[in-house]
Amino acid sequence: MIIRQLALRRGRRALSSAFAAANTQPLSSISQPDVEGTATAIANSEKEVHAIESFINRSTPSSMPLVMPDATAEHPSGAEDERVTDFRYIEDRSKSLFSSGRRRTHPVGSVVDHPFQPQTPSTITLESLLTAQTHLGHATSLWHPANQRYIFGVRQGIHIISLDITAVHLRRACKIVSSVCAQGGLVLFVGTRPGQQHAVVHAAQLAGACHLFDKWVPGSITNGQQILGNGRLKLVDDQDRDVPTTTVIRASLVDHPALRPDLVVCLNMLENYILLHECRMNHIPTIGIVDTDVNPTWVTYPIPANDDSLKSVQLIARTLGEAGKEGRLKRWEAAEAPPENY
Repeated sequence: MIIRQLALRRGRRALSSAFAAANTQPLSSISQPDVEGTATAIANSEKEVHAIESFINRSTPSSMPLVMPDATAEHPSGAEDERVTDFRYIEDRSKSLFSSGRRRTHPVGSVVDHPFQPQTPSTITLESLLTAQTHLGHATSLWHPANQRYIFGVRQGIHIISLDITAVHLRRACKIVSSVCAQGGLVLFVGTRPGQQHAVVHAAQLAGACHLFDKWVPGSITNGQQILGNGRLKLVDDQDRDVPTTTVIRASLVDHPALRPDLVVCLNMLENYILLHECRMNHIPTIGIVDTDVNPTWVTYPIPANDDSLKSVQLIARTLGEAGKEGRLKRWEAAEAPPENY
């Protein structure tokens, strides 16, 4: 036991002395760079590069060099013309090889008639909702107790939204949008988060509605006459075509109050709480994407889904836009049909 302790002490002292000796070495040999050695290495590397280029040019069966020499080097005009000709030949040869390869591989694969199938209320499936990540909620510490009926379970500390409930609520919201558009109502799509602009605009174009992807101006509904009273109005017929206005009609439109939406579709509820509050005060129905951290009582028709995923938002907005498009088509067909005589 005593010998073992003595060996440990001796070994520690030996190691400490070795490190101390290594640390006390002069740094002059390390700090001063070897300038001559570096220059020699650079010169040798340049010689190797030139040797490789000359070997490749000699081994090429054609007269054109694969490695083009330096363009800044001095050479006569005839050599310059030859270089330009060789470069153009290489470029044309590359294009021809690419075109031939493309012709050979073009018939390979399957033919897709419809590369993208838009989701409609009748074709919405649980697989598409799962692919769009609509089932992912927030952490369990951020959940709102009112969302208990929409939660399927917990996975790694994250709430999972039930896709069956999402599909049912999405179909119900599609019926609401379709019926409002069929009656000629004004629908407003709102999405103010970064990345939601394309989805909001496209859904509004499909449904023939209005869109908002910027900040909501507080009071646009409760005090709309003062904020939007100077806005321009236009008349449309049952098929959404502009009606030519006369002087009498223009005079009647001057004193017309500011329009209010008949339905509001909100894609991000947390940032637009003021909008939803104004809609409740004026009895305007609302549709909103409800995540696990949002109070579902803020909207009239909630859609439990993930509001942070752009795929989820785009899927829901596109589906609601297609529903509005179906309602517009029904209104156009009813307008074109001849009147019934009783």
